[in-house]
Amino acid sequence: MEIVRDERGGATVVRDGHPQSYVDLDDPELLVFEYVEHLALVLGALRPDPAPLAVTHVGGAGMTLARWVHRTHPGSPQIVLEPDAALTELVRRELPLPRGHRIRVRPQRGEEGVTGLRDGSADVVVVDAYDEGRVPGALAGQAFAAELARVVAPDGLVLVNGADLPGLRWAARLGATLRTVLPHVGQLVLREVATGKRYGNVVLVASPRPLDDVTLTRHAARATFPTRWRTSAELARAERGVRPFGDVGEPSPPPPDSGPLRLR
Repeated sequence: MEIVRDERGGATVVRDGHPQSYVDLDDPELLVFEYVEHLALVLGALRPDPAPLAVTHVGGAGMTLARWVHRTHPGSPQIVLEPDAALTELVRRELPLPRGHRIRVRPQRGEEGVTGLRDGSADVVVVDAYDEGRVPGALAGQAFAAELARVVAPDGLVLVNGADLPGLRWAARLGATLRTVLPHVGQLVLREVATGKRYGNVVLVASPRPLDDVTLTRHAARATFPTRWRTSAELARAERGVRPFGDVGEPSPPPPDSGPLRLR
């Protein structure tokens, strides 16, 4: 693992040879990875009030989104489940967390850490955890989905950053899996990924309550890169007959050689 700094004053956290996070200590609202912008876009659209949010992050790396939440929702109590203690130590030393933060990092795997959380204790759960460039199968199955549904508040949000090949078959199965316990599941995705032009990230948004499609569509239209919001109803029709994963899912497809990073 390493931290690669650039001439813009930011730093990229690299693990297993894959870029994990981009951090600008002077500007936590600068989000250069497409999928991180999408995660923040959902929160900005559906939780615009700057009041504190109780957020649990499955996967930490540089804690870019946790820093963003601290800036945009001051005082938010946040839990970060990051099993790689050496990575956390490196980030804390080289990219220290902001003063006054309420971010607690626990050296636990996602499935272990979420199981230990109280029912309804999180306004938002963000699952953004990769192992050698793939979402672990344990974080894609019905057992983990049931734990997410238990932990999230009745009006809360579950955000999952996945990645898939053209056709988005793995993402469809993950969506079907989440829908077994959280009835409303939409997708925020780059248009070129949605249309099958390339491998890419897919942010799934799941909730016990209906999602505000109008607001999400409007915010997606203002994203840095051309982005689509795929509604829960649209996905439910497209995924009719798609088989959910079992108790333990399958890892997401491995990424191709990604080449240079695409940053804002």
